[in-house]
Amino acid sequence: MLVAASTDCFYQLPLSEALGKLVDLEYSNVEIVIGDTGSFTLQDVVNDVDQAVEVCRDTNRLDVVAYNIVTNVENKEFIDQFRACARLAKMTKVVQLTVPSGQLGTPFNEEVERLRLLVSIAEQCGVRVSIRSEIGCLSEDPDTVVVLCDNVHGLGVTLDPSHYICGPHGGKCFDKLINYVQHVHLRDTNREKLQVRVGQGEVEYGRLVNQLSKRRYNRGLSVSIREDSDTDHYAEMRKMRLLLESLL
Repeated sequence: MLVAASTDCFYQLPLSEALGKLVDLEYSNVEIVIGDTGSFTLQDVVNDVDQAVEVCRDTNRLDVVAYNIVTNVENKEFIDQFRACARLAKMTKVVQLTVPSGQLGTPFNEEVERLRLLVSIAEQCGVRVSIRSEIGCLSEDPDTVVVLCDNVHGLGVTLDPSHYICGPHGGKCFDKLINYVQHVHLRDTNREKLQVRVGQGEVEYGRLVNQLSKRRYNRGLSVSIREDSDTDHYAEMRKMRLLLESLL
């Protein structure tokens, strides 16, 4: 397994500065967020994929282990944007793309067809697609995620335990997702708050790593801790890195 950190940890900074912060914190691997807004956007990739490739290769020696697409999936331009991101992943030799699932209320069959299309596009570029655990989306319920993955061959999940501890399905067992995991997002969480100080929440890191090890998972564990005025952000990022490294 590879301990990584998401550029979302420093979402308010330009990409180059966020990467520099992660190097300072002694991370070796990075997950790059591609969003609707920010310093590195979907439109940037669509407008000039070759330039986007150069941006993603200039990472201060950090190895890119995944791209995380953060957008409104109802955007009519999303499929074209996704095609460009799949090309970017192929050209930078990154095999993992995370996408949002449909929002709550999205017809199930419609979502299955959309995800089948994304998987088909990705497979042409040698890329894997996973939907991330996310409150407010179909993926907020682990049972729904299993059904989606079973109906879309090749689809996986980017597991974020926080959304199954704090969300409306808080406390629901998500062990059934382990066989579908292609990437992992991590922060500490309790039933009342999505992000708390490392060690003060309910995420069972040791148990999770052990479950993943049993199925020979060898991909990313991506730290996703946003800055909080009540905590020392740098200290939390270091603490999480050291904790994960101690478990591997």
